[in-house]
Amino acid sequence: MKVGLLTGGGDCPGLNAVIRAVTRRVTDAGGACVGVQEGWRGLVRGMFQPLEPATVEASLGRGGTILGSSRTNPYKSPDADIPRLRRNFAAAGLDALVVVGGDDTLGVAARLINDFELPIVGVPKTIDNDLMLADFSFGFDTAVNVVVEAVERLRTTAESHRRIMVVETMGRSTGWLACFAGMAVGADYILVPEIPIDVPHLVAALKRQQGSAKNHAILVVAEGARYSDASPAVLESEDFGHPRLGGVGALIANVINRQLRVETRTVVLGHLQRGGAPTAHDRVLATRLGLAAAELVLRRRFGTVLTLRGAQIADVPLDSSALANRSLDLAFYQDAAAFFY
Repeated sequence: MKVGLLTGGGDCPGLNAVIRAVTRRVTDAGGACVGVQEGWRGLVRGMFQPLEPATVEASLGRGGTILGSSRTNPYKSPDADIPRLRRNFAAAGLDALVVVGGDDTLGVAARLINDFELPIVGVPKTIDNDLMLADFSFGFDTAVNVVVEAVERLRTTAESHRRIMVVETMGRSTGWLACFAGMAVGADYILVPEIPIDVPHLVAALKRQQGSAKNHAILVVAEGARYSDASPAVLESEDFGHPRLGGVGALIANVINRQLRVETRTVVLGHLQRGGAPTAHDRVLATRLGLAAAELVLRRRFGTVLTLRGAQIADVPLDSSALANRSLDLAFYQDAAAFFY
């Protein structure tokens, strides 16, 4: 059996652990693995590289993806790109394709399964932790720890200058990352997309804090946070039609400056949250998912995608219903809010 591996969408700590696990398991069973470079773009353009156990072994602890990635959507130009994709799949002699990605990348996989019965097994990943398929996705734990480390460094500056620091995290439509990181650092306020921004409540909380012995404040805000009657701050759109968000942290800082007259600075962590070596938790989870994906391929259980419930890995049909978005469980936010002044 010859198995292709593809990583698409935003890069994510743990992707290389999946590649390593699939490669090891398939080759141990007598098969061979081929890497598709740069996500769906690589399958459209015929960009492949061999994968051998010896070459992937050292990648376990590396961030990013050794295969490269892109946000290419072949269904954006289906008359040209879909036939090329199918021809390159056949020309490479692939018997199956393991697709590692988020809702966009897996959404393309679901359409290819439905339209052409392409033999695909999906592996979910996202630092946003916003897929119904998994209670927790690999990459999320690493991203949370990156935010925590950054905020702890910013705290000393905030203390020294008696400032309010607004830290903007990723989180296009859900607040998992902002909420977990904010709780972990003891943030004085957290703003998430699921709860509209309440400026009077925010300002009142910071005023109460000013009356305490604390001389600084840390706010953590997800990039998708918004007022109840407004859209989030949009920078531009991308291939899958999603807006690229950013700038809400600066808006909040300006409000605080005007109403409290306290020096307030904004830090946008951006792609720092995607980078670096995966945590031990993410290495273990990604390895388990990679092994499970390889088992599905070897058993020819195509048209499926892995799920994680608690510690249990299973699989379900890969279709549009499987790719639903999962909002932040507000029980976590309520626990975090118990520490807002």
